[in-house]
Amino acid sequence: MADPLKIDGSDEDAILSRSELLSREEVLRRRLRRLKQLAKLYRTQYWALMEDLKNKHKEYYWKYGKSPFKKDEIKDTDSGANQQTDEDGGKLGSSSVKECASANCKRKAMALTRFCHLHILADPKQVLYRGCNYPVKSGQICGMPILRSSNPPQCPTHSQLAERYLVRALKRAGLNVSSSSRLAPKLHVVIAQYVHQIQAKRRAAQRANEMKIEVKEQKTS
Repeated sequence: MADPLKIDGSDEDAILSRSELLSREEVLRRRLRRLKQLAKLYRTQYWALMEDLKNKHKEYYWKYGKSPFKKDEIKDTDSGANQQTDEDGGKLGSSSVKECASANCKRKAMALTRFCHLHILADPKQVLYRGCNYPVKSGQICGMPILRSSNPPQCPTHSQLAERYLVRALKRAGLNVSSSSRLAPKLHVVIAQYVHQIQAKRRAAQRANEMKIEVKEQKTS
């Protein structure tokens, strides 16, 4: 059996337990101490659950999303009378391994859906995934499936890329940061740097247009 939780400052509380009255400062100090301990316990529990969820999602992703589909591994041992089918006509049970419903895709379909992890966004009923919103081309985004709870909403590759760009922008703004450290910049610093970059691009484009006009005028004169 685990040891009972010890409340921070319990020795001080034991001394004050015989007091008939407590000052406002003593009451607030005790409440603040206990609140900080409770918040710390909640954070520890939250990150433990997140690690457990990450491990389970990794196992689920490998089993249904990443593992290649091979027809030779399927062995229909059940008789036709005992087989059950789902709403899409696929067989249920231990031997019910379906291909992704996307055209020319031979991967395994994820559980309770007709699509693999790569094409899961094609399922209109799913609510667990969304597409990476990182811009890759003019007017286009990455769209790689990621968990809806991911923040920022980017796949691992583009999340690291965006972090490197942010580190460079913060260094230009005079902040000494490294890509390995957790970034928590002030919002106004980031906005100011982005505005500075946008203005610099506009000035460069304006100078280029002015040079083109001058060249045309020289040719016509």
